Amino acid sequence: MTQIVTRVHQSLAEEVDELVADGVVQSRSDAVRIGLEWLVERHRRERIGSAIVAGYRRQPQTEEELAGIEEATRAMIEEESW
Repeated sequence: MTQIVTRVHQSLAEEVDELVADGVVQSRSDAVRIGLEWLVERHRRERIGSAIVAGYRRQPQTEEELAGIEEATRAMIEEESW
């Protein structure tokens, strides 16, 4: 496992310590690891979303593909138990 050393403002360190004390994370290292994983995943999802949008802009859906979507959406909502 690779080690990353960094500096943070004292106020951030104190807030992380509160997360540890509250049992939200096991340690400062755990908090940093979770934060980095979240950041990487968020960026990955944004890239995928942008690629999907670019694809639809290059080749928009046809009227035939869009036909019936509203009806299908309503049917799905009606099936929900809420």
